[in-house]
Amino acid sequence: MKTQDMHIGMHVSHPDLGVGEVVSLGRGMAEIQFESGSREVSPENSSIEPLESEAHLNGLKMPLEKLIAHVAQSTVDALDLERPGSVVEELAQRWQGGKMVLHTKDPALQPKEVELETFFHKIVMMRNNLRVLEQKVNNSKQLSEADKFDIQQYISRCYGSMTTFNVLFRHKEDQFRSK
Repeated sequence: MKTQDMHIGMHVSHPDLGVGEVVSLGRGMAEIQFESGSREVSPENSSIEPLESEAHLNGLKMPLEKLIAHVAQSTVDALDLERPGSVVEELAQRWQGGKMVLHTKDPALQPKEVELETFFHKIVMMRNNLRVLEQKVNNSKQLSEADKFDIQQYISRCYGSMTTFNVLFRHKEDQFRSK
C-alpha cells in the first residue's frame, strides 16, 4: 500500500501487528496506533492492507456496506417499489405457477413460453415506473402546467392500455386504472 493512498483515521491491518489506526503520515512512513502501541511503519514495505471502507457522516461511523444497504432500502421504500418476491403475492392465486404461451402463425415454429411470475413482475415494474414518472412530472418546476397536462395524458393512455392485464392482479386496488 502506498502512503498517498492512506489518510489519518484510516483503519489498516498489518500481518504481524494486527489492526491499527493511522495517526500521522510522513514521507513514505505512517505512524499507526496498534493495540500493542504506536509504531512508525513503511506502508509500501510492510504488507499493510486497508480494512473495510467506512463512511463518516455527522459523527456517524459505520461500515460502508451497511450504509449503502440502508440508503438503497430507504430509496426503495420512498419510491414505493416492491421486491421481486413480494410482487408474486400480488398475482392472483389462479395464475401462480402458470405460463403464458405465444404461438406464431406458422405452426412449424416453436411457441414461446414465459413464466407468469416473470411476466407479472415486468407488468408491476411498468406500473411502478409509470407512478414514479407521474410523480416526477407533477413535481417538476421546469415544466409548464400545459406541458404537465400533456404528459399526464400520455401516462393516462399508458395506464388505459395496461388495463388488459388487470385480470392478473389479486387485489383490485393494485390494478391499472385509466386516470
